[in-house]
Amino acid sequence: MAQPSTNANRCRIAGAFLVVAPLLASSPAAAEELSVATFMPPQHHINKNLFGWFGKEIAKRSNGSLTMKLFPAGQLGAGPVQQWKRTVEGVADIAFGVQAYTATLFPRSMLIIPPGKSTTARESTERLWRVYDRYLAQEYKAVKVLGVFTVAGSLIAATRDVSTANGLRGAKLVPYAAMTTPIVKAMGAVPVQMPVTQMYTGLSTGTIDATYASFNNITPPWNFWDVAKFVVGNVPVQFAVTFVAMNKERYRGLSPEHRKIIDDLSGITLSRKGAEAFDGADRRSEKLMKTSPKMARVNWIQVSAGERAKMDAAVLRGLEALFADYENRGIKDARAIYEAINK
Repeated sequence: MAQPSTNANRCRIAGAFLVVAPLLASSPAAAEELSVATFMPPQHHINKNLFGWFGKEIAKRSNGSLTMKLFPAGQLGAGPVQQWKRTVEGVADIAFGVQAYTATLFPRSMLIIPPGKSTTARESTERLWRVYDRYLAQEYKAVKVLGVFTVAGSLIAATRDVSTANGLRGAKLVPYAAMTTPIVKAMGAVPVQMPVTQMYTGLSTGTIDATYASFNNITPPWNFWDVAKFVVGNVPVQFAVTFVAMNKERYRGLSPEHRKIIDDLSGITLSRKGAEAFDGADRRSEKLMKTSPKMARVNWIQVSAGERAKMDAAVLRGLEALFADYENRGIKDARAIYEAINK
């Protein structure tokens, strides 16, 4: 029997390659599941409203080949302080954390925390991202940043009336970050550092007299209304700054298709979602506070215009001390960063 010519064989091989090559090029990325660590309790809104959204988006955009598994309440490591380290070391693929718990790593990011022109998490987050590339990005080189956003601390929960300068004097007050110590001292209070997971106990035992809080801290899941005798509004708003970060090696190990999905959802997109989650939770909690019998035992006080003017003046004095401290630590542009944020 005659054998096919060499040229005929080559043509068949080439034809087969032309059929197979497009199939290889369009083959789906390997299935990946990303672990996500948070220290928040399972029922916390950030788990549902931010990470629920994120999980649905990556699954939808990848046709199910990229998914996530949430580990709330410190399941991948107890306590909020080590969240950044867990991300960098790959204990979790992705982690949610608070920069103030490792403040020495984020001195420039801390400048979003002091009172300024913002009053909501969304507004503060937008201001943060306007200066992010110029001033802040250098602090996040160890990870793939998915989002950086804030939480508005527009209330003080207390066991004594701190709605006046006299009431604040000597009060053991937890601010949103140690870096605001000069501001707290200028207001007459004694700053005490404590993670949010310990504040309920701190108020109930008298370890602290007061703490900066969001509306959502007053209601479930934090339930400060059980232990606070006063909720004080119209105070200079402080902000907690938070991150969602991904282990850089894990990100680089994803397929190009999966990396693009992560890229498209990262930055201001995820940050707005995070800020909106906190603002939305605050609106729901404020509504609940107005109707719940739980508030019957709590004095909800608005600081008067005169007392607020005193607090604002104290903030300005504290900021000057804060900028001087930054200068002494070799960070010469702290005032410029704060002013750029608050344009």
